Amino acid sequence: MSKSFGKTIRLFLIEGTVNGLISAELSNWTGKAFKIPRIKVKEYALRDEFKNPGVYILFGKNEKNENAAYIGEGEPVIDRIKEHLVKKDFWNEVIIFVSKDKYLNKASIKYLENKMHSLGNTANRFYIFNNNIPTLSGVSEAEQAELEEFLANIKLLTSTLGHNIFENIQDTLETTKSTETSFLCKNNAGALAYGSPSTEGFTVFENSVFIKDGQPSLSESIRNEKAKMLIDGILIDNGDTLILTKPYTFNSSSRAASMILGRSATGPGEWSTLEGITLKKFESQL
Repeated sequence: MSKSFGKTIRLFLIEGTVNGLISAELSNWTGKAFKIPRIKVKEYALRDEFKNPGVYILFGKNEKNENAAYIGEGEPVIDRIKEHLVKKDFWNEVIIFVSKDKYLNKASIKYLENKMHSLGNTANRFYIFNNNIPTLSGVSEAEQAELEEFLANIKLLTSTLGHNIFENIQDTLETTKSTETSFLCKNNAGALAYGSPSTEGFTVFENSVFIKDGQPSLSESIRNEKAKMLIDGILIDNGDTLILTKPYTFNSSSRAASMILGRSATGPGEWSTLEGITLKKFESQL
């Protein structure tokens, strides 16, 4: 198993505020990231860095108010961003990645665009607005190795700048000695769900079974969330129960348990390992 090493990220608030242009760099990396609010793009369009080839991600919401993104490339990158000011309305900020030493060219940004698009679809965190799969350009074996390292830094900095578009849910889960820790939540009425604490709350796994109807103690906000999950196809009707079609992260173990059991529930006491250790006891032993 490869060892992970710490990294130093340098963030610079160019206007002295988080609502302006932010640059991000990694030690010993030739790339550089810029996070720009949509309303600031024209103000910074003449910066020299943006005249270089680069890749970018537009961030916003789709018609269902879900996180959404568009991934692209440009040579120069700023020209494409300016086009999107006119042609795409959904986004409110963009993250741009360029090279400080003129390393990126047309072939390399096409390669990165394709790989970023694939990573975004695989993670399935955001609705991806791209209608077509970007073309994968041919690069040498040596260039591919360098670009994969560049891509890894893009993933890291994108998360650092506030967007988990490339982060698989699996990477957020509770682990003990590199083994995923699963918990069970069930009742005699048919609920049977598996999940795990995550860095974002509590993730319930695909194919978990939820109680369809809720008791009076179930909060209105959970009822509304369940209704939206049904509309979006995240939950599907299975008679007296509902089936989860994909991993879903709740903001707490209690909210997850309440949704599953159809009543008010305290997560730390409802979730337990296969050996019967409650989540409350498990966490107290850490």
